[in-house]
Amino acid sequence: MSKKVLLGLSGGVDSAVAAYLLKKQGYDVTGCFMRNWDALANGDYLGNPTINNDQCPQEKDYDDAVLVAKKLNIPLLRIDFVKEYWDDVFSYLIREYQSGRTPNPDIFCNKYIKFDAFLKFAYKNGFDTIAMGHYAKRVDKNNTAYLLKAFDKNKDQSYFLSQINQEQLSHALFPLGNIDKTEVRKIAHELNLDSVMDKKDSTGICFIGERHFKEFLKNYIPAQKGKIIDVETQKVIGNHDGAMYYTIGQRKGLGIGGIHGEIAKGWFVVKKDIKKNIVYVASGSENDYLFSDRCIVTNINFISEKPKDGEHINVKFRYRQCDNPVTIHYLSDDKIELIFDEPYKAVTPGQAAVFYKEEICLGGGLIDSTYYKEKRTD
Repeated sequence: MSKKVLLGLSGGVDSAVAAYLLKKQGYDVTGCFMRNWDALANGDYLGNPTINNDQCPQEKDYDDAVLVAKKLNIPLLRIDFVKEYWDDVFSYLIREYQSGRTPNPDIFCNKYIKFDAFLKFAYKNGFDTIAMGHYAKRVDKNNTAYLLKAFDKNKDQSYFLSQINQEQLSHALFPLGNIDKTEVRKIAHELNLDSVMDKKDSTGICFIGERHFKEFLKNYIPAQKGKIIDVETQKVIGNHDGAMYYTIGQRKGLGIGGIHGEIAKGWFVVKKDIKKNIVYVASGSENDYLFSDRCIVTNINFISEKPKDGEHINVKFRYRQCDNPVTIHYLSDDKIELIFDEPYKAVTPGQAAVFYKEEICLGGGLIDSTYYKEKRTD
């Protein structure tokens, strides 16, 4: 009897081709469309470019998923996780911004929705395992599931899976792990999946989509004007709408590019004081204020194996960033210090630090604070 798989069918090309590949491998595949955001119920008006459209993007995605399921001759279910998404993902995002940090909601969307609520729904309805259209690999060895980088390094999404646990990984399939995006598009064309084969990849916030982000945040965090200060001279050089809207390393959207003759170098956000509502900037992309040489990481999650204290591993501090070599030191069960091989730029509190040993994604945590030459920088 073939294994029953519940696949997250999003209305995009990746999950569509993933469904086809699983069927080809002999699995009993059922698609399931997840609806996790309700713009009207959630007050998503400001910064929403589709608010006045006749059909919201989620319903268009569902229609495309229906067409894919018909073409591939697989059943399609629909499930609503709007409350779970708000409680476990979006509320976290807002709290982080209010505290001055820069969160990555896609990581928690995977942790709490796609590989938790969705997996529980699959168990409850008689499925053996789940599958997703992520670009990542799962390899089993000695009764342990390992998460590996995808063959397509440009699309590799292991970074976003760094907070899932061993049980979640061991009950998940990633059919796209060994092919690249060009091959995925080619397969979709060969199958004549015309609703998705040339469809633009989704961008923006997980399940919410593209937004004018600062305006979008104003729906949930009221604007509060404050000063932009040159961190070196302590002179006020501009004004902002709210310190929480800005992120470390940000250059665009400051409105101070030509002040004091610094238009060529540009101004970069290097520090924020949320209590005083001040954004500090420095001139030039290589200024010392953008760099750090160590950081503290909390919310630690290891998927398959735990590196030893003092071990040299690689870390990504942002998606699609190259691997950064660091030395790991344990301060407690849920607090790690990372000592960088060299100073790294724009390591940002709230973002994920994802640990790698060659191709294996070991897990990750959240950047709590950063330091440069022993001084705290955030």
